[in-house]
Amino acid sequence: MSVLSPVQIKEANAHLAAVHRRVAELERRLEAAERTVREQAARLMGKDRELQAAVRELGLRKERELVDMQEKLADCEGTVQRLQTVMKEKDGEIAQLRHRSQLLNKITRSRPLLDNLLSYMAEAERSQSVHVPHLDSHPGFPDHHTLSLLSGTNGLMNACPNDQNFSVSEDDTEEPGQDDAIFGTTV
Repeated sequence: MSVLSPVQIKEANAHLAAVHRRVAELERRLEAAERTVREQAARLMGKDRELQAAVRELGLRKERELVDMQEKLADCEGTVQRLQTVMKEKDGEIAQLRHRSQLLNKITRSRPLLDNLLSYMAEAERSQSVHVPHLDSHPGFPDHHTLSLLSGTNGLMNACPNDQNFSVSEDDTEEPGQDDAIFGTTV
């Protein structure tokens, strides 16, 4: 083995000191990097916990909104059912009113014939006070003249031109104790 010169020993010591400094520098940098990694990991874990909490909160909020929407849907379906029931009732009332309207139209078209009939009935009442001998013998059967007055086309009475001024007022047609029912239904 050869003996090292003091210059070589000095250079070797300087080199070892430089390596030692470099190792210390690298250890400091490694420690700083590890600290940074730990801090980042802690921050990431905190963010992860926050995000998981936010996701749970969103899930709960979604479930509450879903329950609210289901309740609203049930309310709306109940409302639709009630409205459909009301609509069916109203359709029934409309059909009934339409039928009444048709009946009233028929009655209105028959009004002149009814007026004539009533005038003949009034004339018959007035003539009751006049004693006619042949009516006493057959009170249930009208005479030929009365039949000719009452006969008409299809069993309807003919309009008589001198009876046009005769009309029936509501006071004449109402009977005491008569209710407001028309055609078997209430108005």
